[in-house]
Amino acid sequence: MLLKKITVGICASVLTAGMASAADLSGKTVEWTIPFSETGGSAKWANFFAPLLSEALPGNPTVVVKYMPGAGSTKGANWFQRQTNGDGTVMFGSSGSTQFPYLLNDPRVRYEYNDWNTVMASGTGGVAYLNAEDGKLFDGSANKLGGSKKFIYGNQGATSLDLVPALAWDMLGMDVKHVMGVKGRGGGRKMFESGEANIDYQTSAAYLKNSMPLVEAGKAVPMMSWGALDENGNIVRDPTFPDLPTFKEVCEKTWTCSTSGVKWEVWKAFFIAGFPMQKAAFLPAGTPEDVVTTFQDAFKKVASRPDFEKISAKRLGKYPVYTGTGAAKSLREALSISPEARAWVQDYLKKRFGVELK
Repeated sequence: MLLKKITVGICASVLTAGMASAADLSGKTVEWTIPFSETGGSAKWANFFAPLLSEALPGNPTVVVKYMPGAGSTKGANWFQRQTNGDGTVMFGSSGSTQFPYLLNDPRVRYEYNDWNTVMASGTGGVAYLNAEDGKLFDGSANKLGGSKKFIYGNQGATSLDLVPALAWDMLGMDVKHVMGVKGRGGGRKMFESGEANIDYQTSAAYLKNSMPLVEAGKAVPMMSWGALDENGNIVRDPTFPDLPTFKEVCEKTWTCSTSGVKWEVWKAFFIAGFPMQKAAFLPAGTPEDVVTTFQDAFKKVASRPDFEKISAKRLGKYPVYTGTGAAKSLREALSISPEARAWVQDYLKKRFGVELK
């Protein structure tokens, strides 16, 4: 079933983590590079963790979040692949939009997750919403949103995280025109706010901060969350948005949609890689064992704070944080897809967006 299984930084340094002494980062600056713009969910995620990580690391170094958007995040990932500074001052944040091109064998990919040292991974969610007028037609299904109804959506790129909503809306039979190349999901939200787009989605952190006010002002109507995974791998309601139906629920109530077959397998595979295991932090290949262990322990310390669940729920939502071998294992499971599903989605991208990956 699984086409690609990677070790994602499971190495001797992880297995013997408890034996290594902590690295002292006093007086240093940790540059945490995010391969997106400063307006999206990844920026919110990194800026939430940065001061907490600074407090938890030995020597309390300054943790600065930097941005390197471009080429659907592959620009930043390719840059990180070339980094050799293993003293803890270089860190990288990956997201689903970085993982998707890797899964798809995108020719722009010059990076290998297997080379990197995973120090933390976490999940997130996402919420799709409509403008006030179209929201009146949503009844828990998309049956009244098809036909002659036209939608416009600001899309970061065909192989980015926006593949999940693109597949979902097509499966629901909605006529959605994708305006390609927007700068981050923040750019898509701005199109929605200005009226240039009438449908949008945001990851949980960005939705809570920037889109919820639109809902409260009556300018947006939430349609669905993508959902979450239970311990058995079943899609359940997002714990951050328990009152919203999942895409699976909406699909089951929509005449044109099915939760079986290759389309559903593809959507679920990219949903898992893009949301329940969406974001991860890495140190470069060749980073010494004591430095890797120090960062893993620091993230574990952050996640163990007595106030972490409360402050995280408000800023990022209620999602698990994985550290050490748990982070590597979870990410390895997310970065897998069957040969049949990969072939189908490559054909879909070619026909739908003119993207040739084979």
